Parts: sequence; structure tokens; C-alpha cells
Amino acid sequence: MKRFAITLVALSSAIGASAHGQAADGLVITRAESRPARVAPGENFTGTVRVHLLFDTTAATRAYAASVSFDAGARTAWHTHPRGQVLLVTEGVGRVQRWGAPAEEIRPGDVVRIPPGVKHWHGAAPTTAMTHIAIVELQDGRSATWAEKVSDTQYGAAVSAPAAVRAPASTATTEAQPSAAQRLMGDVAPKLAQLTDSVLFGDVWARPGLSQRDRSLVTVSALIAMNRPDQLRSHMARASANGVTREEMIEAITHLAFYAGWPSALTAVGVAREVLPPR
Repeated sequence: MKRFAITLVALSSAIGASAHGQAADGLVITRAESRPARVAPGENFTGTVRVHLLFDTTAATRAYAASVSFDAGARTAWHTHPRGQVLLVTEGVGRVQRWGAPAEEIRPGDVVRIPPGVKHWHGAAPTTAMTHIAIVELQDGRSATWAEKVSDTQYGAAVSAPAAVRAPASTATTEAQPSAAQRLMGDVAPKLAQLTDSVLFGDVWARPGLSQRDRSLVTVSALIAMNRPDQLRSHMARASANGVTREEMIEAITHLAFYAGWPSALTAVGVAREVLPPR
């Protein structure tokens, strides 16, 4: 298997590259299952960070990208990029900071453009995992220069929240908003909440073998069959956001009535009435 040398978000380690799924008329398709996630090296990161290569440089291009998932509290060390970096936040709540300025909160949909040579770090919020796509370019064979790790004091300093989610002045807080798992169980079982965010939603749900849409349909079907209305409510809403249609979820309820029993199906109908928009 071909080997790529990657330092995404300046990850300086060699990771196995993928085989091409097919090529036609100059197009190259690299299949998701051929690009396994790798754990980032501890010398340049604090906490658990997984890197999933998306594309590498070619003979004609010098940019490459990866999806990088940070467990709650995980972050990069301070570093710079000779040609800058672009971050596209896809999940969770994170932080980014340039040297000499306060850290900024980042959320899904945010795009961070880091200029060449600017010393910075990025990672997850203290109680919430975060995933972003990082895009960098090589210059003279290098994509990054690493510096010291981010100290706990630096990481724990006040954070500036985005204006769109910032609380009024009288109630403003520097803490990131807790995840659904943190709100549900963080006060009683904080480790279980952290595992839910980082392992279940940060790792299992991010695996390339199934799309987010298909994972939602599988999860909704399992919760219907097990007659779990409390969890079904949140997962029906998540499924809708992931592209599962109302008609597909209703059809799953109808189908499972014959395999999981009428009571389970009737419970699911009640949840669907609450959660799903009317026809």
C-alpha cells in the first residue's frame, strides 16, 4: 500500500494511504473505507485525537486535508504553518487561539483561516468533543513547525464565545455549552457522558463504513424494537437532521410492528407524533 507522509494540523507521522476505488476520465475516487483513522502522536497533542486522512498532495497540488476528532479537553500543541491553514468545524464545540490573543469558541459551520506563520493551537472544549476538517499546504516539503504544548492554565483561560451564541452581559459565561450527554448525565456520571461524546459520537458515528443517515436509520429502528421512547425522541430528531425522511421512519415503525410487537410500534407512533413534522 502506498504511504503518505502527513503532518495535518501538522501531524508529523507517516500514515497508511488509501487505494483508489476507481478512476475514469481523469477522476479519482478514494473510498472512505480505505482511509482508517489514526491516533495523533502524543508529542504534539494533549489528550486523545484521531486523524482521518481525506486527501493527500499529488504531483500537481500541494494541499492535503484530514478530518480531525478531539476528545473533550484534547488539543494540539502551539504550532505554525508556512502557508497557513483552514479549519472547517463539523461537529461539537471547540477552541482556537493565536499567540497573544484570547481563545475563541468555534462551532459546527464555522470556518477558521489561520495566516501563514501565525502561532496558534486548536482543539475541543473542556466538556465537549469537537471534529474539524483541516486543510494545509506544503512548502519546501513541510506543512508545520511545532512548538511547546498548551498548558492547562492557557487552555483554561477565558474564552470569547461567538456573538450568535453569546449570553447577555448579565449572564455571560466563558464555558462552552454542554453537550446533550453532559446535560443528561454529566452531573451524575461524567465519565459516561465523556465516553458518549468522544467514543460513541466522536468515533463510532464518524466511522466511514456507514453514512450518518444510515446510522440514524439503524439506531431509530433499534430503539423502536427495544421500546425506548426517551432515547427515540432525540434520535428521531437527529435522524431527520441526517436526512432520514418522515416517511422512512414511519415505514420502519410499520415494518417493525411485525417483528418487535404492536406495543413497541404504538409507542414509536406516539413519539413520531411529537417529534416529526406533520405531512
